[in-house]
Amino acid sequence: MSNYDQNLATSDAIAMDGGLRGYMLRIYNYMAAGVGLTAVVAWLTYQLTGPALLQSPLMWVFILAPLALVFFLSARINTLSAATARLLFFIYAALVGVSLSILLHIYTSASITRVFFIAAAMFGALSVFGYTTRRDLSGLGTFLFMGLIGVIIASLVNLFLQSSGLDWLISIVGVGVFAGLTAYDTQRIKAMYDSGDDETSAGRKSVISALSLYLNFINLFMMLLRLAGSRR
Repeated sequence: MSNYDQNLATSDAIAMDGGLRGYMLRIYNYMAAGVGLTAVVAWLTYQLTGPALLQSPLMWVFILAPLALVFFLSARINTLSAATARLLFFIYAALVGVSLSILLHIYTSASITRVFFIAAAMFGALSVFGYTTRRDLSGLGTFLFMGLIGVIIASLVNLFLQSSGLDWLISIVGVGVFAGLTAYDTQRIKAMYDSGDDETSAGRKSVISALSLYLNFINLFMMLLRLAGSRR
């Protein structure tokens, strides 16, 4: 009887491990597709509009619309269908692509490509660490959130001060904050997995989790670009 119980427990563990891998793979696929869509839309916007959009008041719509959409998606995720949540995530990624086309006017294409791969390597390593570590990272959550608020406030202040020194400091702190959030969110997302979830619940979790990782990657990339990007 004990052998039967042991075999049953082993089978359950294998099934859960397989389910967790599938769940995480779906999240990373959504996140990667979102990043890819952002990159394509940014390049197309740059090619098709040139500096005209950058100088147009319409640019503020594309800057502010993603912010409104991400708040809406986060607030309504539990009431949306998985398909609707997924569609909104990709619309958000496309809007971010339009707003990030401004970077192609500021930095050289070679430096953007270089920093993108650096950010991807950092993100991958930190996400693997968050997934595999046995250390509980939940204690970092409050600290990282406070750091994020500090980065946002300092960035708003620097819009008026235009201080290169403060911009450098914000970028350094920002890299640390989003690096930490990548590992923290990966562990948190892993802990959210529940083999008993139905397809709708699992789909919603996958989308909101992909959004968290997407935001971490985009912000990590932007902070690194401010530090290591070559301006035109």
